[in-house]
Amino acid sequence: MAASSVHLALLLCLMIMIPATVASPRRLRESPAGASRPTTFFEVDRPLRPPPGSSGPCSTLLLSGSFGSTLAKPPATAAYSPPRCLAAAGGRASAISLAVLEWRAACRGAQLDRIFGVWLGGAELLRGSTAAPPLDGIVWSVSKDVTKYASLVAAGRSTLAVYLGNLVNSTLTGVYRANVTLHLYLRRAPAPRPPPAVAPADLVLPMSRALPPNSGGGLWHQIRSAADVQSTSVALPSNTYRAVLELYISSHGDDESWYTNQPGYRNGPFREVTVRVDGVLAGAAWPFPVIYPGGIYPLLWRPVAPIGSFNLPTYDVELTPLLDGKAHEFGFAVTNAQDVWYVGANLHLWLDPGSTATTAGLVSYVAPPANATSSQSGDPVDTHHHATASRLFSAAGWVRSSYGNITTNATQTFGLEYTLTFETLDRTTVAGAGVSATDHAGGVVYAVQTRRNFPLGWLYEQGRLTVTHGLDETTVSAGRWWTGPRSRSLRTTQSSVVEDEEGGGKSWGVRQAYSYEATDGCYFRNVTSSGYGIVSDHSSEVCAAKGTSSGRGAVGAAPGAEKAGLVRN
Repeated sequence: MAASSVHLALLLCLMIMIPATVASPRRLRESPAGASRPTTFFEVDRPLRPPPGSSGPCSTLLLSGSFGSTLAKPPATAAYSPPRCLAAAGGRASAISLAVLEWRAACRGAQLDRIFGVWLGGAELLRGSTAAPPLDGIVWSVSKDVTKYASLVAAGRSTLAVYLGNLVNSTLTGVYRANVTLHLYLRRAPAPRPPPAVAPADLVLPMSRALPPNSGGGLWHQIRSAADVQSTSVALPSNTYRAVLELYISSHGDDESWYTNQPGYRNGPFREVTVRVDGVLAGAAWPFPVIYPGGIYPLLWRPVAPIGSFNLPTYDVELTPLLDGKAHEFGFAVTNAQDVWYVGANLHLWLDPGSTATTAGLVSYVAPPANATSSQSGDPVDTHHHATASRLFSAAGWVRSSYGNITTNATQTFGLEYTLTFETLDRTTVAGAGVSATDHAGGVVYAVQTRRNFPLGWLYEQGRLTVTHGLDETTVSAGRWWTGPRSRSLRTTQSSVVEDEEGGGKSWGVRQAYSYEATDGCYFRNVTSSGYGIVSDHSSEVCAAKGTSSGRGAVGAAPGAEKAGLVRN
């Protein structure tokens, strides 16, 4: 995975050539702590908690494999059947209170960061990057909540597929060895009928490439240019009353570091992934600027991985207003794309148990083109590049089912501010999404409003590079069908530094603050690293406003997590 910006290339050259003039607080040189003991890398995230009254975990190893020279080879596969504990609990998806997919891997020997994906029955469950391991090796793990795929987990026999395209040669000797495990927590008492539309979907339809028996690569659609549209046909069940498309997105090759591009270089710094139904825009996602563990400067992310790199974020697009019970062609494109983007999708469908067919109609639709501008100053010594972009999408439609006549309004708003100079980058993406469903009397059935803020910046001065990266997300929910947290907020900020040392070495370190607050619990963590070591690691689950703690066991804790607060790594 290589950087793709002129400014970035010049900056890295300076990092190599300019001697340090500021003393570094991190005096460790680039060498692992011990040759015989691999380093544990991790991404800061909150622990996963089973709901009260759950039994488990019931753990099943789904696949164990080694990924050496696997680039452009077929995925590793394994037969899947629902775990016996689920069958003993009745075999229904509603018996699952929490499902966790754990990826645990190790690598010894020099290697690059590689993208990997995990699919069940063709539906993507997890996409992540490996670390960029030092010669003496690493271990790391990811635990992802996959409860929303409960219908797939309980559906019956299927195929699990894992693709990790790795290359091994005389220089890159590292082989990734990974275990994929499913942990299930089950309800002790018979599950009540789940609330309509907000429980896990009744059906999850994959929109990935078909599992190739002989051809290589993952199951992703590959978008190679701005004109490229990848599509798939799907027939929706006639009794569907809600539909949400879940997007998986990652950028590679010429567009790996698209977020640093200056205007006029490689199509600039603006990207959006668009979803089309029968050629008509149905929604969009503006990608979170995921920095891979080998990106910008690899020492910045050792051992604390960049935000979202081990467990890439997904993006939901509400399609309920467009329901009509017919077959449709779903298309995916990336505005301003360079070769290559991997795009996959899962269609989550809620089915009406009280009828064999629903009826639906579109009420309104507004989707003006995205508005993007760019400019640069005339100063030949210190040119300032500036770019902005904005987008609005709105649709409303009604669906008549046994639950009544429900009208759903879906909105999306996006904004981008970007400034680049020779020494600095400052960009912020703001994304808002809202879904509101009302009955014939105007009562709110369910409503969800989410706002996300993606700040990214760097500062280079006197042999010192500082990269700041963050995610700020707030969600507010309401309605008589809604049973989850009414509000939740997540804010995490990462500041990573690499600096020249006297004598030609490098020192580096990371500070990250993580804060999650919700009506059902809280989690806070602050981590500081220096070189490959952790200097401080403090966490708490006490909500400041309530003075309470959830007090339940965590899933997917890292080695030594009893001191670090039982984090999910």
